[in-house]
Amino acid sequence: MGSAQVVACTDGPLLVRGDFEIVSPSGDAVERTRRTVALCRCGVSAIKPFCDGTHKLVGFRSGNGQEPADGEGDD
Repeated sequence: MGSAQVVACTDGPLLVRGDFEIVSPSGDAVERTRRTVALCRCGVSAIKPFCDGTHKLVGFRSGNGQEPADGEGDD
């Protein structure tokens, strides 16, 4: 198998391009028909593991991978 590239879209899906295989939790291959796919990160897509755009409706925010500074984010 060749190489693949994964791009994390801000507040959106993971775009995966190239030569790769998607495998379900049970170990079965997930069929794909495109060389580039968008994978769900919000957990709300009706067509998981693929993105259906629902992240926009639910206001999904991916964050920046950093912990909030002291006092930030506390409600």
